[in-house]
Amino acid sequence: MRGYRLEADQPTPHPAPSGSEAQPVVCARCGTESPNGAPPTWTCSVENGTRQYFCVDCARANLRAIEGRLDSSWW
Repeated sequence: MRGYRLEADQPTPHPAPSGSEAQPVVCARCGTESPNGAPPTWTCSVENGTRQYFCVDCARANLRAIEGRLDSSWW
């Protein structure tokens, strides 16, 4: 199993804001909007340094493509 650690100069990650503080999130594939941030059922992907979110329906429809980008040690 691969081990990861944060570098000392990286900021500590904080949970995403909830409620009225949350930014709207749009599915990168179909355009479905979630006004209160990404629900826990959505998939997040970092592609070319940009964070993208995918709704449940798009993530399920493209599961093989998503898994195909992972190293075999992840599955």
